[in-house]
Parts: sequence; C-alpha cells; structure tokens
Amino acid sequence: MFTGIIEATGKVEKIDRNESNIDFTLSGPFTQELKIDQSLAHNGCCLTVVEITENTYKVTAINETLEKTNLNFWNVGTEVNLERCLRFEGRLDGHIVQGHVDKTGTVESIENQDGSYFITINYDESAEYTTVPQGSITVNGISLTVAESGDGKFSVAIIPYTWEFTNMKNLQKGDVVNLEFDIIGKYVAKLLKSQRSNLIEKHQ
Repeated sequence: MFTGIIEATGKVEKIDRNESNIDFTLSGPFTQELKIDQSLAHNGCCLTVVEITENTYKVTAINETLEKTNLNFWNVGTEVNLERCLRFEGRLDGHIVQGHVDKTGTVESIENQDGSYFITINYDESAEYTTVPQGSITVNGISLTVAESGDGKFSVAIIPYTWEFTNMKNLQKGDVVNLEFDIIGKYVAKLLKSQRSNLIEKHQ
C-alpha cells in the first residue's frame, strides 16, 4: 500500500531480459535501506526487491506487468519515481494507492502556466475506469488531483515542486505514463455496472 507521495527518483542502471520477464537494476538514494522482498513503487508500479548490491538493487517485472505498464519503454538512464510502502504510523498525505497499475495513458499536451504545469492525458475509456473533477488519480506513481475530466481524458495541474522533484519534468507530448485510478471510484463503477446488468436482466 502506498500514498502517491514520491520519496525520491532513481535511475535505471541495467536491463536484462529473463525469458518473458525483465530484470531492472536501479540506483537510488535509499538503496542501502532496502531489504530483500521489500515492496517498492516504481512510477506507481509495485515491484519486489530481489537483490541488493552496494549501490544498486534489482527488481523483476513479469510479462503481465510489462503489458499493463510503461516499463517496456524504460532504457538505461531512465529516471523513475520511487516510493516505499506505507507505514501506518503517520499522516496519509496523498490517497490510497495500491501500486497496481490499471492501464497506461498518453500525454496529449503540456502547458506551462507561469511556473505551474497543466497536463492533459488520454486513455482508452471503459466503464471500469473513470475520473471526476477534484477526484484522485495516480500518474507514474504520483498522487494528483483531477482538474478537468472528459471522455477518455483528464487534466492535472502540477505545482513547481512536484515538477522538479519527480520525473514529470522529463515528460513530452506522446509519452506513455502509468495510471492507477482511485480505488473507491473503481468499486463504485463496478457496483453501478452490476446494478445495470441486473436491471437489464429483469426487463428481458
């Protein structure tokens, strides 16, 4: 479980294909604080630490993860947002983030608005995944508030601190980002879908 508040960024140091999986070796500021089997969110994708060296650690992404996320677009040198799992001993500053990426989206536009940034992202729309204005969305692991919401797209406003401290500053139009939709919204959407199905069956 995560909050979407990025602790730091790391860098991809090595990429090794292992049959249908990919092993990523990364460096980061708290590498020596990690433990084997620890969960760590990478651009919002929960991966397990499987190996630690003096300056790097390794995680493995299985094929299912690769198909749902933007990890296939990583290269050596890619900057990645990092967040360690939530400790239940303090304030929840973001929102409840599972680290289970729902799908990817594509950056439609980035507007510099006198120091802050307004980013619009497209995604393949479905009844299961939706956004609402002032609702929560996780983009590359970052807990953000939806500024505008439309069919198959939404916009978020990024403050200067988030822009500089995360890998948001590297985004360009057309880039693929990881999306995790709000867990409460997903449950509501599933409930409404079930109710609609039941209603249709009763009238058949």
